[in-house]
Amino acid sequence: MNLEQQIEKISSFEHLELLANQIVEGFISGMHKSPFHGFSAEFAEHKIYNPGESTKHIDWKLFAKTDRLYTKRYEDETNLRCHLILDNSSSMHYPKLKDNQPFYESKIGFSVLASAVLMNLLKKQRDAVGLSVYSDTYEYYSPEKGSDRHHRMILNKLEGILENNNQTKKTDTVTFLHQIAENIHRRSMVILFTDMFQNEDNDKIFKALQHLKHNKHKVVVFHVYDKKTELNFSFDNTPRKFIDVETGEEINLFAENTQESYQKKVEEFFKTVETTCMQYQIKYVPVSVDEKFEKIMTTYLVEKQKFG
Repeated sequence: MNLEQQIEKISSFEHLELLANQIVEGFISGMHKSPFHGFSAEFAEHKIYNPGESTKHIDWKLFAKTDRLYTKRYEDETNLRCHLILDNSSSMHYPKLKDNQPFYESKIGFSVLASAVLMNLLKKQRDAVGLSVYSDTYEYYSPEKGSDRHHRMILNKLEGILENNNQTKKTDTVTFLHQIAENIHRRSMVILFTDMFQNEDNDKIFKALQHLKHNKHKVVVFHVYDKKTELNFSFDNTPRKFIDVETGEEINLFAENTQESYQKKVEEFFKTVETTCMQYQIKYVPVSVDEKFEKIMTTYLVEKQKFG
């Protein structure tokens, strides 16, 4: 049974933690073929020894097996603090799923499962995780902690997001990113899942993202979108009514007549976001809901290595 079949089987139970664990285990099992072979299946209990550290906790038995120096990890050790941020506005609940579609094929479902996947990796490495959720209100905040109870609490919140379909909730990204930035006091990796749809001026959004970088935080933005419709504007050429899910505004048009100009505008927007994030030294990763979660995990591992 391949990974896709395993995901399909497990997702029928709608068990977020189990599904996330399956994805991570599949990823870890393939690490020996990747540049991340240093993150072995044993990384839950050990970390690579760095020259200059105390040799007191080196695991010499593991050294004999692997010819690599590892030090033992302890429950209260935290190597990294990570704060996950989810945009839970109405536009993130697009596309509307059919009865037989898995939950992670909507933008919010993809973001929730990606967050659970990252939490699983963080837990295995004894790292601390926090969560903020916003839409037209600052819906939820939990500081960075590493306990099992804390992880369970956050997973419950993520599961709750899947159960509630936000109706006409606008995005107040600027206000709440500034508030979230003020809540993260210790140096952390800050990971934002958003579709970048907002009514605010782009300059204000980028200033809010820049605020997240205060206290030397590392910021990663996963720009979540549906490639088929939101990027390619792939609809049949029948008259359609398009409705803004956040404002309720409506427009009638033939998709084929608009597709070319639409795609050009969207590509320009993506490029602007990418260029501006680069200027602010923010890691920008566009990711479509039909992509695999390896992109999320690989980005996290690369940025963690840079974070130090």
